[in-house]
Amino acid sequence: MKNNIRNIAIVAHVDHGKTTLIDSIMKQSGLWRDNQKIEERVMDSGDLEKERGITILAKPASIKWKETRINIIDTPGHSDFSSEVERVLDMADGVILLTDAAEGCLPGTTFVMKKALAQGLKPIVIINKIDRKDARPKEVIDEVFDLFVALGATDEQLDFPILYASGRDGWSVKELTQPKENLHSLLDLMLQHVPAPKVEIDKPFAMLSTLLYADSFLGRCLVGRVGQGTARINQNVKAINLDGKKVDAGRLTKLLRFEGTKKIPVEEVVAGDIVIIAGLTKATVADTICDLSVKKPLPSTPIDPPTMSISISVNSSPLAGIDGTKLTSTKIRERLLAEDENNVGITFSENENKDYFEISGRGELQLGVLVETMRREGFELTVSRPRVIFKTDANGNKTEPMEEVTIDLDAEFSSKIIDSMNKRKAEMINMINTGAGKNRLIFHAPSRGLIGYQSRFMTQTRGTGVINRTFHSYGSFKSGIRGRINGALISMETGPAVAFAIFNLQERGEIFIEHNTEVYQGMICGEHSRENDLEVNFLKGKKLTNMRASGSDENVVLTPPRQMSLEEKMAYINDDEVLEVTPKHLRLRKKYLDHHERKRMSKSNSQNV
Repeated sequence: MKNNIRNIAIVAHVDHGKTTLIDSIMKQSGLWRDNQKIEERVMDSGDLEKERGITILAKPASIKWKETRINIIDTPGHSDFSSEVERVLDMADGVILLTDAAEGCLPGTTFVMKKALAQGLKPIVIINKIDRKDARPKEVIDEVFDLFVALGATDEQLDFPILYASGRDGWSVKELTQPKENLHSLLDLMLQHVPAPKVEIDKPFAMLSTLLYADSFLGRCLVGRVGQGTARINQNVKAINLDGKKVDAGRLTKLLRFEGTKKIPVEEVVAGDIVIIAGLTKATVADTICDLSVKKPLPSTPIDPPTMSISISVNSSPLAGIDGTKLTSTKIRERLLAEDENNVGITFSENENKDYFEISGRGELQLGVLVETMRREGFELTVSRPRVIFKTDANGNKTEPMEEVTIDLDAEFSSKIIDSMNKRKAEMINMINTGAGKNRLIFHAPSRGLIGYQSRFMTQTRGTGVINRTFHSYGSFKSGIRGRINGALISMETGPAVAFAIFNLQERGEIFIEHNTEVYQGMICGEHSRENDLEVNFLKGKKLTNMRASGSDENVVLTPPRQMSLEEKMAYINDDEVLEVTPKHLRLRKKYLDHHERKRMSKSNSQNV
């Protein structure tokens, strides 16, 4: 038993202040000098994480408090990155549940805590942002208790300690009447409530690989908690998979452990600590890295399977190759294979010609983050609409993924949202009046019906509603779910769009492009006000004559074009449409650019049906 180590995961829904709290913990633990300049949200290391304010990759960090090493594992709060959560919980002996004092328990919290409680982790509950004017700590504590009961927590887990905190201001207290000075009460509680790791030092070395990343100097690096024994630099080890089969062997060329967010080289690692090893070339996540004498792998938590997929191929548009540097199917295939190897949350498949790839994941956000990352690396891609993955149950019935949807909104919009969700074949589970003219609606809805609903929801609630989704289970197939109702405004010419043409087409529907935007035949430049697609000319300029000069009319006034994010554009397209992704542009287009080919394929598909 190593009494001077604590391993604890911190869990929260998106934007409940988890990463900010970790910043304050590191500052007050003495990790940094008083005059040292530290950027905010230090655990959000990726550009996308900083931009979106969400945690995408699980990351360990370490502090020292009263001669005890505390390894803190930052976990993603969005259910699309659940594979990260499931793995890192194997490294922890306790869990901190951080919940907003006003918003309370939301679906991201529910999903992660279900996994943590099932693994027997001892929880600490922190009511964060207690200084909010609309804080309701007593009701939130009742919600947490009810949640734990619903998730099957043991009596010991239900006897959880509670702290009130403000992560931004850096204080925590057991009672709101106490002085609000620092986070020492939280740090002390970690040592008292979270058990030391139960490990056996005398046994041969074994470590379960939990995270994987590539280092430009060290090569392949594996992160995990040492389950038993000790390891030293240059020790010979092997890697065995969950079946006990040897998959790799080599020498430990480098051993590192965390101090803050930095990785510090060490000569020896001991059981119970979270460490990084280098030296193996094939070992991956869920493999056991161990001494040559070990025969049995360490147990690993199974990861929920993907529920959604997209197809990726080379960019075949007339504007291909202008922005990007990585254009070929070979480059795309190598990148997707590397992602499949490093990210256990996705799966990869391809066709016989190896030029058309299918990537499966847990949701639109996870797949969108992968596409956005590749885009920033210089890739050009053609991406399909997300599709749910159907299954067949034991009775031979078709099933599809269902999600639990929690919606917080003003009461005046409730009937409109209930009607909209009913059209998407959702079933309302509960409706709660949360006070101050607000309602909370809880639905079980098919993932298929929710694709692309986010932007529609924001319009219906005038930007005031909050929608949260998490995977619930596979349920019976729901028929009658329609995709996008409106047709598309399709360019019939290639060249720069003209303001005069856009102005005259505004009455036909909503426009997606601006003056002088490069368009091509088959490109979707707007949404038609009716159900059918309409081919229009965005290059048509004003005819000039002797009686009418170019400056004699007033300047045309264009309505600002509709702006959509990458995930919104992926969800917007229909099955006969694709998204062209380049480092500088996101273009919607028809799968078949030529009008006659589209008609021929549409006729062929209708005959097959």
